[in-house]
Amino acid sequence: MEEKRKIIESAWENRNFLNDELTQDTIRSIIESIDKGELRVAEPHDGDWIVHEWVKKAVVLYFPIQKMHTIEVGPYEYHDKIPLKKDYASQGVRVVPPAVVRHGAYIESGAILMPSYINLGAWVGSGTMVDTWATVGSCAQIGRNVHLSGGVGIGGVLEPLQASPTIIEDDCFIGSRSIVVEGVRVRKGAVLGANVVLTQSTRIIDVSGPEEIVYRGEVPENSVVIPGSFTKSFPSGDYQVNCALIIGLRKESTDKKTSLNEALRQHNIVG
Repeated sequence: MEEKRKIIESAWENRNFLNDELTQDTIRSIIESIDKGELRVAEPHDGDWIVHEWVKKAVVLYFPIQKMHTIEVGPYEYHDKIPLKKDYASQGVRVVPPAVVRHGAYIESGAILMPSYINLGAWVGSGTMVDTWATVGSCAQIGRNVHLSGGVGIGGVLEPLQASPTIIEDDCFIGSRSIVVEGVRVRKGAVLGANVVLTQSTRIIDVSGPEEIVYRGEVPENSVVIPGSFTKSFPSGDYQVNCALIIGLRKESTDKKTSLNEALRQHNIVG
């Protein structure tokens, strides 16, 4: 593996190496390993995450060595560089048409994919549902028993290239039309209400105590989060700027598969 890392790092610094057969074979072997779950762009370790930067670089370098070709899937036709993932039955994954997963993404047995899109380099855990029109960006890491509700957007690292992937840990519930991008980490068991938008610059404010606590780039474990705003002064006047509000913690009595409404109701957000 160390030899493969050196080849990838060399090609990253000098793209002329992409013309070499050894380099191309190395890149494709890494993509195969990611596709089979043998290798990950990022993985949990001692309560935190390790990002394998060189693996992410291999994902990025996969694009320029691939040629465009036509892909036919029943009545559907695509024209792209990256083949589609196949043989879901043997992998124990339920895939509802027209869900699309690119080759080079790993979907763990027991996951359910409604009509959605998952980019290469991503990892999706068992028991997770990727609901209708949800998207999982390149190299994003989605834990086990997660629900990505309809229209959720989980950002990737390719456009623009970023150092850290977006990470949704185990047992999270991400509400409809929420957006999590720029390598934000949503810790285990957190619940995001509908339309929550999280970037690295978003203020995530814990308002559940006597004094606010502000986070950026990370939602603490078991937090219940809703959209909010705060007043900011500009030369032309005062305006409302989007933020996210932590209104409390998910209670132990709340089942891991609880609906979003049940979690919010416990904090008097819905009737």
